[in-house]
Amino acid sequence: GRARGGTSGARRAGVGAGQSGWAGAGAAEPRGLSAVAAMPGIDKLPIEETLEDSPQTRSLLGVFEEDAAAISNYINQLFQAMHRIYDAQNELSAATHLTSKLLKEYEKQRFPLGGDDEVMTSTLQQFAKVIDELSSCHAVLSTQLADAMMFPITQFKERDLKEILTLKEVFQIASNDHDAAITRYSRLSKRKENEKIKAEVIEDVYTSRKKQHQTMMHYFCALNTLQYKKKISLLEPLLGYMQAQISFFKMGSENLTEQLEEFLTNIGTSVQNVRREMDCEVENMQQTIEDLEVASDPLYLPDPDPTKFPAHRNLTRKAGYLNARNKTGLVSSSWERQFYFTQGGNLMSQARGDVAGGLVMDIDNCSVMAVDCEDRRYCFQITSFDGKKSSILQAESKKDYEEWICTINNISKQIYLSENPEEIAARVNQSALEAVTPSPSFQQRHESLRPAVQSRPHAARTSSTGSLGSDSAALSALSLDSLVAPDTPIQFDIISPVSEDLPGQAKSSGQSGRRTNPFGESGGSKPETEDSILHQLFIVRFLGSMEVRCDESPDVVYETMRQILAARAIHNVFRMTESHLLVTCDCLKLIDPQTQVTRLRFPLPNVVLYATHQENKRLFGFVLRTSGGRVDSRQTSICYIFESNNEGEKICDSVGLAKQIALHAELDRKASEKQKEIDRVKEKQQKELNKQKQIEKDLEEQSRLIAASSRSNQSSTEGQFVVLSSSQSEDSDLGEDGKKKRESEA
Repeated sequence: GRARGGTSGARRAGVGAGQSGWAGAGAAEPRGLSAVAAMPGIDKLPIEETLEDSPQTRSLLGVFEEDAAAISNYINQLFQAMHRIYDAQNELSAATHLTSKLLKEYEKQRFPLGGDDEVMTSTLQQFAKVIDELSSCHAVLSTQLADAMMFPITQFKERDLKEILTLKEVFQIASNDHDAAITRYSRLSKRKENEKIKAEVIEDVYTSRKKQHQTMMHYFCALNTLQYKKKISLLEPLLGYMQAQISFFKMGSENLTEQLEEFLTNIGTSVQNVRREMDCEVENMQQTIEDLEVASDPLYLPDPDPTKFPAHRNLTRKAGYLNARNKTGLVSSSWERQFYFTQGGNLMSQARGDVAGGLVMDIDNCSVMAVDCEDRRYCFQITSFDGKKSSILQAESKKDYEEWICTINNISKQIYLSENPEEIAARVNQSALEAVTPSPSFQQRHESLRPAVQSRPHAARTSSTGSLGSDSAALSALSLDSLVAPDTPIQFDIISPVSEDLPGQAKSSGQSGRRTNPFGESGGSKPETEDSILHQLFIVRFLGSMEVRCDESPDVVYETMRQILAARAIHNVFRMTESHLLVTCDCLKLIDPQTQVTRLRFPLPNVVLYATHQENKRLFGFVLRTSGGRVDSRQTSICYIFESNNEGEKICDSVGLAKQIALHAELDRKASEKQKEIDRVKEKQQKELNKQKQIEKDLEEQSRLIAASSRSNQSSTEGQFVVLSSSQSEDSDLGEDGKKKRESEA
């Protein structure tokens, strides 16, 4: 008993000494503790960005989840420590000492969101000191501790932390369901559309996206609220514990001081301020959630109505989810959904869980076009400027599909390097809208020149076979109307002019349905270009064609390029047909790269003009002169425009080389035909001469035979002597004369 009493006295002395230190500390704390009410530096998850669900948002969510796990771990330890206080009297001192120890170690905890809260750290340090001093003179306070200390932390542990875990599981399920619905929607067939299946898939995407959005917003709200509840759950049990101690010491001790009471009052005020701030923030977040639910309802649809949500064509930055096609074998491929974004002149991608994005390709001076790929909708292909790298991507909606193509086109033109990129992009697109038809003032300015152009004799036109060298000085004064008619229709698909304008060559062009080896190797039948010494193959994409009025100057090719590109921008025509262009000495062929079937054949003598773009060397075109159309027999000229993989000049040089080879071959052929004609004339003359000699030889032989026959008759008559009468001799003389006469007549 004496030992116990001595210990109690020592504890009372320790409590008295501790109270003096507490009073000193409490006097210096109110100004710092009052700052707890404002709670500076509380980070929040952006509820507005839950619908976009970007990797950055997911990464930030991971930080909050890590913080929640750290809070849960720490709260569990604190709960166990306080539960030891509640469990046993004999362990109360040790339990309070452990609690004090844990409070001291709070500053060593590495909370991702609260590591630099000095006010909270200093407050907990002060609490740790007080609890350590009070642990030497403590008694059983079961009822007070159960109501004031254990209840708040138990409620936070069992209700708030479990709510976070439950919301996390629900959100993970909703996210997986949304990913599965998006994958199913992406696999919808474009050719075989089943309205019932399509409606079910769209409804599934709508439901899963709405569920994910709502779950994610409530999950974010709970995580944001947790940052406030964390502080409350740490402060309220300690406040209850101290109040229980005060009530205990009031019953039998004079240890209570005004400084300690003021300190606790400040802490209570701070907790109430934090609660009010939390309630206000929760109310704001709930209102934000309601507003976002109403505003985001149309955005849950994977393909919203383009009339209500039009595509923005002046963007120079774009971000969003796309499906990327990855080859897994020679004929097999897989699709992977990733988050893509543009950064300057680069296209970047970022998978979920990645801290930063990776480079996909450099899209400066690249080309982008719509493609058909594995029966999927909204697919487009990006090809680098050198043609060595390409990527096929699939957008989720038509709006995203058009915005991605327009954005990449704007970046490809390096508009993003200017000070106001969107304004310049809008001005470029507006210029494209105004570029389809020449302005009225330009037409009126050159109206006086039109009669002179129309009165030019047809024979005065030069039939250019080397188009790049033609003289354009005579056309420099002409208006754009003299090159291309204002209302000339533009053809964006490949249609053979032979089937429409050249019925006389239908037989030769009928070979367009036959498979052609682009390298000139013979198969089952002899190809018509087998004897050609030039075979050059290029990858091209058809942009369009239109009829032109003039084919004597490269200006007509430049003007046609401008009008076709402007028309494509206006009418949102992004699709281009890729083909192989085979250049030979007798024709140009467009060959299907998959089936090797000739799509179109252009006779080389009819190609009168060819040129590449002055700035964009990927663009080139040529003019084909035709005659004998089905409407009338007038001569027409059609300009074809193509895009290549930065090989426009090479193609034009190849065409020029082919025309030179064809010209020399034609000259050699004419010389050969002339020589053959001379040989035929000589042969004919020789035959006539031989025939004449044969006739003369036959006549000589016949004369010789006649002379020999006459001599044989005379010799037989002279060898016989017969005496006749005078009358008989006269008759014989007459008979001899008559016989000679008959022989001479014969």
